[in-house]
Amino acid sequence: MKKNAKHESLKSRLEKMERAGVKLYLNGAPSTTEYILKKCIREDTVYMPDYVTDGSGKVKEIRYDRISRR
Repeated sequence: MKKNAKHESLKSRLEKMERAGVKLYLNGAPSTTEYILKKCIREDTVYMPDYVTDGSGKVKEIRYDRISRR
């Protein structure tokens, strides 16, 4: 998949989640779809999403954290 296609796919998924009330975070700070895209797609860094659910299993937060290599 090309970089632009990945960008559009991620953007679409995050926007859908935001509209559904899911809160987004980047490195522990509240964030937005656009800011996450800027950091995750345009930087040469790996970010891993962590999906946080409520008691019923519904996603309530997506937390992107930078992964560093050792």
